[in-house]
Amino acid sequence: MRRLLLATCLLLPGIAQARPEVTILSNDDPGLRMGQVRFAGGKTLDLRLGIGSAAYHRPGDPADIVYTLSDRGPNIACGDAREITGLAADRICAADARGRIYPRPDYAPTLYGVQLLPEQKRFRVFEALALKTQDGRPITGLTNPLKGRTEQPLDGEGRKLDHDPSAIDAEGLLRLPDGSFWVGEENAPSLVHVGAEGRILRRIVPAGTAGEFAGAGYEVLDGLPALLARRQSNRGIESVAGTPDGATLYAILQNPLANPDAAAYRDARNTRLLRYDPATNTVTGEWVYQLDDPQSFRNDPSNKQNNPRISEMSWLAPGRLMVLERTEKTTKLYEVRLDQGATNIAGTRWDDAATRPTLEQSNDLVGTGITPLAKRLLLDSADHPELPAKIEGIALLQGGTLMLINDDDFGITGERTRIALVKGVLD
Repeated sequence: MRRLLLATCLLLPGIAQARPEVTILSNDDPGLRMGQVRFAGGKTLDLRLGIGSAAYHRPGDPADIVYTLSDRGPNIACGDAREITGLAADRICAADARGRIYPRPDYAPTLYGVQLLPEQKRFRVFEALALKTQDGRPITGLTNPLKGRTEQPLDGEGRKLDHDPSAIDAEGLLRLPDGSFWVGEENAPSLVHVGAEGRILRRIVPAGTAGEFAGAGYEVLDGLPALLARRQSNRGIESVAGTPDGATLYAILQNPLANPDAAAYRDARNTRLLRYDPATNTVTGEWVYQLDDPQSFRNDPSNKQNNPRISEMSWLAPGRLMVLERTEKTTKLYEVRLDQGATNIAGTRWDDAATRPTLEQSNDLVGTGITPLAKRLLLDSADHPELPAKIEGIALLQGGTLMLINDDDFGITGERTRIALVKGVLD
């Protein structure tokens, strides 16, 4: 009864709750500087390593040690070109107006070891493991050759770059007892098993698409539902969680699929949470997670349903997950339970591309027979202005402390990485 009352109080306004304790850590280490990028006739950017796309504290590791993850590297959408580079899009993106600019296309997505130093209000990076092919060649964060389903990469002068079959847009992180990692991947989308030294062991992609990664330099296997290939570009798997032993993984699509088309994606609330068995390479469960009303994100409310997205997930206990749902300036943390009446839709007609209306076209779920995951609000960053924007990483530390880290986009807009240690959220 006490737990039920606590859960109810967390969702009801006007009921006084103990305010979580927040400590902010920063870092001025010169080792995080990437140097400057100059756009001829435009601006000069002062880039820094972006280490906050995911985080994980492995049970049994020292209490002050976490691992974090970068994404694909500095990148700029052509729609933002003028504001960030100082150059008109029709100039720097003349080769492809819907492309994406990579001012450092040589950057390899990287795993980082981080030590937390709360007494000094700072953190330090002590290890960097670039992701590599089996022969030790660092990969890039450029887009894969997914015909008609991905962006054209451009260099800092607007010239077309080749698609890269080995490239990973790294998001989501789990470190296993043997030192290896599972990484979520946003582009394909994929689940990627990475060895302790950074070499990619295997990549699990939507059924029927493994052939698109010929020449990747590591093993690529079909294993995810084929329908996941319909992800909206740049909205694939951004969150990975799992049991501490790595026997069971969970992944969630950042946004609803473009199923059957991009119009459905823009209006949809229903995204998909998957349970995956790495031993058998099979998806053993699938549930519906409904994104919040975009007006409810108080730091930046909007009318665009595709503004809310899922950027992180953590395993709490059997059947319990914590999900990070955010916009650019507002972050919400929810607890979801897989064992409290939500419908497992794995292998049903909702994974069939021929089904109409699709799951993504069925926002209210009336008449579908589907019960979505119930959500219990744990934290809303709108109540904590000291928290950074664009939080993308969560690590669960000893004593129920949460470590939150922001994605600073490699400093292209002047942001810097900050870590927040939050006590008093988990009961």
